[in-house]
Amino acid sequence: MTENIYSTLSQPHDSAGLKGEITYSDKVIEKIIGTSLESIDGLLTATGGFLTDLKNKIVNSDDVTEGVKVEVGRKQIAADLRIVVEYGKDIPAIVDQIKSIISEEISHMTHLEVVEVNVDVVDIKTRAEFEADSVTVQDRVIEAGKARGEFVSDQTTKAGEVISNSANTVTRSFENTQVE
Repeated sequence: MTENIYSTLSQPHDSAGLKGEITYSDKVIEKIIGTSLESIDGLLTATGGFLTDLKNKIVNSDDVTEGVKVEVGRKQIAADLRIVVEYGKDIPAIVDQIKSIISEEISHMTHLEVVEVNVDVVDIKTRAEFEADSVTVQDRVIEAGKARGEFVSDQTTKAGEVISNSANTVTRSFENTQVE
């Protein structure tokens, strides 16, 4: 597939005696594809490459278009995917599922024909490796903040208890020393 030179796809749409056209941004087609991939067992993620992966190590991202590039024509599209597959899974079967679900979803939602799906398997990982790698700096900062907040809260509670106990002790001592 060549570098994408189109930013939108327009197709004629005549209905109810009115002429017109429907225009799809490449991002819409990429989003349809990315969202449809979420249900495939054994597919851990589509990946956008080094810089995208670096960004995703720092902050959480829910961009389903990462790792998905499309080339569009008047009635057809082609897609390139970069994926990470779960270790031990049947890669050709996963790719078959990818092609099938992309073709179905694009056809269902846009009436366009998917003529090509190129899949670049860039890594394989166990589920545990993937989940460990998915923890971002943002997640760690949030967890550290929560832990610190819980620690401060616990220490404040303990200090309050000590002050209350000390005040009660002083009050009892004072009451015991008063002249009747």
